[in-house]
Amino acid sequence: MSFSSCCLKTFTWGGTPTGKEVKLADNDAYVTGDNKDAAVLFIHDLFGWKYNNIRLLADHYAREADVTVYVPDFFGGWVVDWKLIEEGQFEKVDLATMAKENSREIRGPEMEACAKALKSTHAFQRLGAIGFCYGGWAVCHLAHKSRALVDAISMGHPSWLVKEDIDNLATPVQILAPEHDHPFPVELKTYTFETLLRLNLAFEYVHYPGVEHGALVRGSEKVEREREAMASAKNSAVAWFRKYLH
Repeated sequence: MSFSSCCLKTFTWGGTPTGKEVKLADNDAYVTGDNKDAAVLFIHDLFGWKYNNIRLLADHYAREADVTVYVPDFFGGWVVDWKLIEEGQFEKVDLATMAKENSREIRGPEMEACAKALKSTHAFQRLGAIGFCYGGWAVCHLAHKSRALVDAISMGHPSWLVKEDIDNLATPVQILAPEHDHPFPVELKTYTFETLLRLNLAFEYVHYPGVEHGALVRGSEKVEREREAMASAKNSAVAWFRKYLH
């Protein structure tokens, strides 16, 4: 698996996250919100669990969807140099090693353990999962029919997704899909739509014309289409979780 260069476009949102850092299973995690019954497991993208954008977005979900949101570290403590990426120095980031050390086989069991801990140790009655880019395949992993660890998932511009991930889904699915998305091409988008119809699963597919992979979390607020898409995607996820977790 590899990352597209468009995963690396970013800007920094203003504001200060309001949550705190805790342990979830054996992983460090950011947590925000105070609902005791409904939680969301937010699986970060390439920028990791400490990235300000991710934490601020988690805060939005917690406030607006009335859930408790956990953002665990699924990169084993590794944090990408945000400055290098913001400056476009992609060649200085060892993405091949990063992908190898954070494969499905390595991180999948950690994600399962975190989801199980939220249901058992923390006693949440309803659990959703959301992921962007790297987190896209991961939420499908949790929603696999052999696991059924979550009650609903949302994925935005997913990476590493394969047809088998879609074939084995067993929970309501939301897809937030920019028009221009090399890791989630038209063929796979079409396959996802048709397969979810065949499986007769509840799903929502939201198309964002004129925006690229990564824009739903890291687009520029100075670009009208990206700004509007980011706000729309946030609102769509909030509505999705309010529907399926309450």
